[in-house]
Amino acid sequence: MARTGQPATRHVAAVQRAIAILEALAAAKSEVGTNELGRLTGINVSSISRILATLASGGLVEHVTSTGRYRLGIALVRLANAVHDATDVRSLARPHLEQLAKQTGETVTLSVPGEHEAITLDFVQSLLSVRSVAEVGRTSAAHATAVGKVFLAHGGVLRGGPLQAFTARTITDRGALEAEVARIEERGWAQALGEREKDLNAIAAPVLDRTGKLVAILGVQGPAVRFSPPVMRSAVELVKERAELISSAV
Repeated sequence: MARTGQPATRHVAAVQRAIAILEALAAAKSEVGTNELGRLTGINVSSISRILATLASGGLVEHVTSTGRYRLGIALVRLANAVHDATDVRSLARPHLEQLAKQTGETVTLSVPGEHEAITLDFVQSLLSVRSVAEVGRTSAAHATAVGKVFLAHGGVLRGGPLQAFTARTITDRGALEAEVARIEERGWAQALGEREKDLNAIAAPVLDRTGKLVAILGVQGPAVRFSPPVMRSAVELVKERAELISSAV
């Protein structure tokens, strides 16, 4: 993404060729050979062979040994399901984000669990002049944010190595973090007091599916001078209520 928030305009030629090959395979709805793919895409066969080998290594296409031809791979199903799930929870949660932002006056975020961190999927910005700024795609440091701590409380796994100290209040001792995560599991919500950014406070609660699996995290964040501990505590039930409403619809 560019600094403006708009997608970059320069494209990578090799990626464009890979996209063309995937689209040709999808349109064919059957197995396709390299020569036919060359005819369909206008890409030379040697390039197609290299791209197909790369796509096959990631499971995006499958080489059919008996025919020597190619078809779409099972990994595309997994990616499609991930997009569907994320889009679905985002659309379900959006009205609740908007309402929670009105109730609290602060910035509200919806994040989804990643491999080692939660990632912002959607947000509603506070309308106040002094406010926390959210960004789609931003990762939440697992040990230093309310959203990240909820992620850990529901099976998230920390990266290896020492815990980075973002501020003087960041938890850097793994034993202390484990104790904090245990408290979050018990009470059902998390907080962060100036732990990633000195003047930023936040609370968060989990969005769970019917099996109890974490599918998203609802958070509220604001300037510490305004979103103080007493104000945060008064907002906890609002956040938990909205998270539970989203959970019931997932």
